[in-house]
Amino acid sequence: MTYKNARALPEVARFVPEDRLVVETDCPYLPPTPHRGKRNEPSYVGLTASFVAELRKTDPEALSQTLTANAAKLFGITLT
Repeated sequence: MTYKNARALPEVARFVPEDRLVVETDCPYLPPTPHRGKRNEPSYVGLTASFVAELRKTDPEALSQTLTANAAKLFGITLT
């Protein structure tokens, strides 16, 4: 998603309905920019989420809350 040659994924991230959007890490491969060439790790998912927020021209914190709720719904996790 964050690589310069990723053409389709950023377009999808811009236009997918917000209630259907989740982000993930492709561990252990394909870390987001600026960590390209290193081993990917789950802590980098925030960089991808921030990139998506920038693409969508939305507040990163608000999008983060939406992404968390979407993931919880997808995986059947109850948030407290």
